[in-house]
Amino acid sequence: MQHIKVTVANGVRTVTLARPDVLNAINADMHDELEAAFNAYAAAPDEHVCVITGEGRGFCAGSDLKAVAQDGHRDYPAHGYAGLIERFDCPKPFIAAVNGLALGGGFELALACDIVIAAESASFGLPEPLVGAIALGGGLHRLARQVPLKQAMGMILAARRVGAAEGLRMGFVTEVVPDAELADCTARWCADILRASPMSVRTSKAMVLRGLAESDVEAAMRAQPGWAEFQAWRTSEDASEGPRAFAEKRAPRWTGR
Repeated sequence: MQHIKVTVANGVRTVTLARPDVLNAINADMHDELEAAFNAYAAAPDEHVCVITGEGRGFCAGSDLKAVAQDGHRDYPAHGYAGLIERFDCPKPFIAAVNGLALGGGFELALACDIVIAAESASFGLPEPLVGAIALGGGLHRLARQVPLKQAMGMILAARRVGAAEGLRMGFVTEVVPDAELADCTARWCADILRASPMSVRTSKAMVLRGLAESDVEAAMRAQPGWAEFQAWRTSEDASEGPRAFAEKRAPRWTGR
């Protein structure tokens, strides 16, 4: 890996965007590296949370436009921009630890995560129209689903940048912390997730996303017993281990199966 750094410890994979000299802007090779890193996470039975963050003073400034101008546009990897924005087949959780600018594709990368933890210095925006482009990496659709429509349209149409506190108020940021506390806060979120059954976490994420595609809550609840994820959880080892551990007054031993 030349453009990202990957560490794995205690069930957590941390992927750090590592082109700080260009605010971690993503070039073609970096797309491929991210695809490979997230593929490995998705396939690893002992990895249960993936944290994405940036090196230096930025999370990600989006696409490396200088590289595009010089080398032309290359097709994105199988799971889309940054190897993540079309990764609809991975029920494991992703956490964005946003340490600075998250613009364009960088904001889209954060929006594709399940939890967004922002340092107070972080800022977010979709400035694509300012360079004659469109936020085609899911940003238009995810933002309009994650915040009230008028708030989303304000950011999108005016290419408006908002700070971490405003992102929290709007609803696409989960928590805001002082810059120096970002790593510790992220570790606490990971620890909280790791306390739970991996099978339950994965199934919960999958059911939330499936349910949002239904017409309303009633339709989602009626449909959920037939979903493959629900059936897999219901007959899983974790589903039996939880009540057994509670009855025996001991900590559960999760297998993720």
